[in-house]
Amino acid sequence: MTNYKKLITGLIAAWFVFALSASALHLFDNAYQQIGVSVALAAGVPVLAFFAWLAVSQNFREFALSVNPRVLTFWQTARILGAVFVILEAMQLLPARFALSAGYGDIFIGATAWFAATRLAKPANRALFILWQTLGIVDLVSAVTLGVTAQFVHAPGPSMYLMTVLPLSLIPTFLVPLFLMFHVISIAQASKWREASPRLQSARHGSVVA
Repeated sequence: MTNYKKLITGLIAAWFVFALSASALHLFDNAYQQIGVSVALAAGVPVLAFFAWLAVSQNFREFALSVNPRVLTFWQTARILGAVFVILEAMQLLPARFALSAGYGDIFIGATAWFAATRLAKPANRALFILWQTLGIVDLVSAVTLGVTAQFVHAPGPSMYLMTVLPLSLIPTFLVPLFLMFHVISIAQASKWREASPRLQSARHGSVVA
């Protein structure tokens, strides 16, 4: 497990460096509102590799399921920075169709992540924990869908160009797929939780009282 931890940490670091370097080299720029193939590849390949690895490697599955779900969930607090989308929309720098939905969705997930990590990440609240994680995935998928289709909506106003250059380009090419992976792992972990039986809970309570 220690080797896997070092490997995964190294892969995530390398992925971040790639996304940052490619953005600095303007490989994701989309000033002409074309289909963002480069962004799609940068975001999609790691996600596909993650699911493939999860499917074929028992060791990787065991490692993924051993990660503390509270830690994975707490990392989602960073999504409160979705407020930037709302601010940029107010400045008419991002289309409202994308920015308001993605922004307020991220704000909600980011603002409630601490509560989900500390209060819901337990067998007794398994259903609510899975629901919260699912809402986080829906928010990410919705944001990506609205971002991709925004360029095809022929309406006057700002474009999605800012999302293809630094620093915002790191969101679709690194943060969104990473947070998606965190959600998937957390749901996989929670699906294996089993609430203790009333008799066991009573026995535990009695031992504490004693």
